[in-house]
Amino acid sequence: MTAQFGRRLRRGATSTAVAAAVIAALSASQAPGAPLAADTPPGGTDQPTSAEPEQGAATGNDGYHTDLPPLTTPDGPIASVQLPAATSLESGIPASVLAAYTRAQSTIGITDPACRLPWQLLAAIGKVESGQARGGKVDARGTTLTPILGPALDGNGFALIQDTDNGAYDADSVHDRAVGPMQFIPSTWAMWGQDANGDGRKDPNNVYDAALAAGRYLCAGSRDLSLDPDIDRAVLSYNHSTAYLTTVRSWFAYYQRGTHTVPDGSGVLPVTPGPATGSGSGPASLRPLFPSTSPSPSPSTPTRPSPTPSPDGTPGTASPSPSPTPTPGSPGHTQPAEPPTTGTPPPPTPTVKLSGVENTGSGTLTAMAGEQFAGKITVRAVDGRGEGFAKAPVTFTIQGDTDARFVGGGSSAEAVTGADGTAVAPAVVAGETTGDFTVHVVVGTAPRFSLDVAATVTARRADAVTPTTGTVATATTGGDFAGEIQVKATLDGAVASGVAVTATVLTDAGQPVADGEGPSFPGSDGAAVSTLTGVTTDADGLLTLPKIHAGDTAGIYTLRITTEGGATVDIRLTVEAAPAA
Repeated sequence: MTAQFGRRLRRGATSTAVAAAVIAALSASQAPGAPLAADTPPGGTDQPTSAEPEQGAATGNDGYHTDLPPLTTPDGPIASVQLPAATSLESGIPASVLAAYTRAQSTIGITDPACRLPWQLLAAIGKVESGQARGGKVDARGTTLTPILGPALDGNGFALIQDTDNGAYDADSVHDRAVGPMQFIPSTWAMWGQDANGDGRKDPNNVYDAALAAGRYLCAGSRDLSLDPDIDRAVLSYNHSTAYLTTVRSWFAYYQRGTHTVPDGSGVLPVTPGPATGSGSGPASLRPLFPSTSPSPSPSTPTRPSPTPSPDGTPGTASPSPSPTPTPGSPGHTQPAEPPTTGTPPPPTPTVKLSGVENTGSGTLTAMAGEQFAGKITVRAVDGRGEGFAKAPVTFTIQGDTDARFVGGGSSAEAVTGADGTAVAPAVVAGETTGDFTVHVVVGTAPRFSLDVAATVTARRADAVTPTTGTVATATTGGDFAGEIQVKATLDGAVASGVAVTATVLTDAGQPVADGEGPSFPGSDGAAVSTLTGVTTDADGLLTLPKIHAGDTAGIYTLRITTEGGATVDIRLTVEAAPAA
């Protein structure tokens, strides 16, 4: 759109001043989402990702209406600042069109609550794209009475997009055109089209279908439309133009200040050029229904009753018009002093902010060295009402004197909270360092909220140990026990590797033998010891004890082997007196 905007936007001093006033007013009043700065490059900073729309623009960056909302000067300390007025004819939205926007918000609020789509954003886009479906000229099911088609995207002042639908939607088999009240190009509609009115068709000319498709398009990826940066990215993905963003933002803020319902077909149409029409009437068909210079006559009576949305937002019915609707300036056409109100639109969607983070029951995590922790760290981001806050960034970081790591080997991991506000960290694998450590969790960016989850790594253990070389060994005084003594450790029937083992020689009375007074192991310093420590099972759960010396005292002894975890086995050691020389 940036290359073509000069063909569509009025560049007179008046419109420039009005646009500047709106931008200044929105910024000064801290209205949700001030437009990008004037020096922001066309297209803004939005960089589509694989999870976001790939077309670059839903509309193909074609034309749009550049009218800005009415202005008024309020009383108070900022009386010199002009703010949009929400009590004029422009604040009226045709009944079926408004019902389509609110229904789309309701539907997406169920299917993608984390997006927090405000219907006023759909209304703002619908205003600049088609003047709210040409003032609400739709039938009882919400389909436009005549097609709303944008200019041919033939590269002549617009992007060059060859035909993708064989003219099925835009009646052009050479180039694509934007179609319908939300101005989707056919290739984008093929991907994002919806059937919102339940007629079995995905029709870009139907305001219900188009509004839901636009809502899903704006919510693509991980966008949260309660956040200003995500609103900017969403609007720029619809049409890559900073001026377009400014215009949509102006109408968005305007509609947030208040709207009212008007009958279908009686909405105020834009003055500036917009999409062409199927009949080729072009911008002339988009003149306002009511001349702005008309006096304030009595309200006119609509010639075609508008459908009244039912409580669930479905289109109502309307009787055929007995006669054509008078055109501006024709006999019988008058401008109402205030558009009739046929219903009260929903209140503006409140801005929901991240207010904290909760541990959802992770508790203290415990795992044996080398094993994966059975539980996963789960947290929940909440808003000020205590409800789950979706699409908040979460960082998990392992801290402390530990070699525990997340699956994959990293000491930190990132996630995004889901629709219920929860986020789950990857599984944690314990290292060989036993002891306590913490996982530090940070949610949000500004502000940030954090908590710590405690974790403990215990030593490897076994619940059973069995000898593989028998339970009896014999030696004579002054000699060594013949053969090796080997045991195997298991845990829940599986091999238990790396398990610490202690071997102790006991007297026949069950007391530890004093060093040097019975069977013994060679100590690290060469001295004889009756208790062996610091040995572990191998990868197969096996441990082969070093050679045992019988000592000089004959008798019956017990070799007790104990593993970390409490598994025990006894082996009988018999020391016989050596024959006399």
